[in-house]
Amino acid sequence: MMLRTLISALLILCSYSLHGLAQPARCPPQRCPIISAPPRPRPPVYPRPRPPLYPPGLPLMPRRDPRNPGPLSNRARILFITQELKRNITYDPQNYTCTWVGNNYCLFKGFFCDTVPDLNITGLARITFNGARFGGTFLNFYRFIRYLPDLAIFHANSNNFSGPINNNLRQLRYLYELDLSNNRFLGRFPSSVLGATNLTFLDLRFNTYAGVIPPGLFNIDTNVLFINNNGFAQKIPATLGNTPALYLTLANNKFTGEIPRTIGRTWNTLLEVLFLNNRLNGCLPYEIGYLQKSTVFDVGGNLLTGPIPQSFGCLFKMELLNLAHNQFYGTIPESLCRLPNAYNFSLSCNFFTQVGPVCRRLIRAKRLDVRSNCITGLPQQKSAAECTRFFARPRCCPRESTFSIVPCRLATTGESLEEEEFEVIPTIDEMTPPSPTTYGALTKPHH
Repeated sequence: MMLRTLISALLILCSYSLHGLAQPARCPPQRCPIISAPPRPRPPVYPRPRPPLYPPGLPLMPRRDPRNPGPLSNRARILFITQELKRNITYDPQNYTCTWVGNNYCLFKGFFCDTVPDLNITGLARITFNGARFGGTFLNFYRFIRYLPDLAIFHANSNNFSGPINNNLRQLRYLYELDLSNNRFLGRFPSSVLGATNLTFLDLRFNTYAGVIPPGLFNIDTNVLFINNNGFAQKIPATLGNTPALYLTLANNKFTGEIPRTIGRTWNTLLEVLFLNNRLNGCLPYEIGYLQKSTVFDVGGNLLTGPIPQSFGCLFKMELLNLAHNQFYGTIPESLCRLPNAYNFSLSCNFFTQVGPVCRRLIRAKRLDVRSNCITGLPQQKSAAECTRFFARPRCCPRESTFSIVPCRLATTGESLEEEEFEVIPTIDEMTPPSPTTYGALTKPHH
């Protein structure tokens, strides 16, 4: 019995070494026709530059000194709700509430005043409670913000606010930034935020929201959309392609299904997108190659599979690309390794089988990580047995004909492969690291 097991293992190893790499079993023939490169998809239409929140010709009085603001908008309402919040705060390590005395709320810690355009008097324009770590049993967000009609910015991450987010947000005519991250909000996605049509910044990360997200979320005309580190679990709506967001994080949730093909419609706006650590599956749509302005694309830690579409060679501004810890396979496109701004491309912990000379140069420069794959002749690869087991099952993708689409004109070096081989390219240590915005959203603020 032991001899038979040993012989079987030797046969697997011999097969792997003879063929140089494991090959996937053949898939059933595809019925879809050959697809030629289509025109770039039309992005959603949003007016740029954004229209002002008030008539540009409106003569506004100059900002007043907080110590002498003059008449204050909604003074009685704001003082009333502030004192109610103060009574409910039982933990205030940074002594906000001890300043909430008197009739001039412009002097309250965390409160900032400015001119209210339609009233042309001083009002409460911004609240910043970030990191205040307020504690208490009845810190109801809705109960507080409903009394702040002139508010433009509300930042309150790392507190203990809870309760519903009701429809009165649509009545806050100047509200354009809302940060409720790292609080105690739970339940389903707060659809009422969709009514705040002036939002350019929405941050709901690090709460305990769960369930589905409404398709209308991606119709908000916002620059920043952070909903990472919650419990959202369903397919990402196809309306993803409607978002004008520059920075988008859906990471560390429980999203399933494929990345919507409509992502290609965001080619004119999307700079950074994080899908990492979800439960996404299926193959990468070639439409990702339309993201001509993107510098960060991260789908690490999912269940995605298939080859890398040739369209990825069109991601000319890509700096950080993470496909690690998935089930990708096939040949790593040489055009991907020729991208001029490649700083750190991680393809580790997959089942890739081949790399060409251009990619090998990027590996030597420590800018391409291909550890734990099935690439013959490279160190730190998976075992032959593990690769053989993976490829023993048929592997295929829908729309396979689209994987050869290249929706751009690839740059040519005009050099022979021999000249490329001797060209010196900088290592990762010799380059200036990029400064992505979205990865900071994955760090939980101090509570």
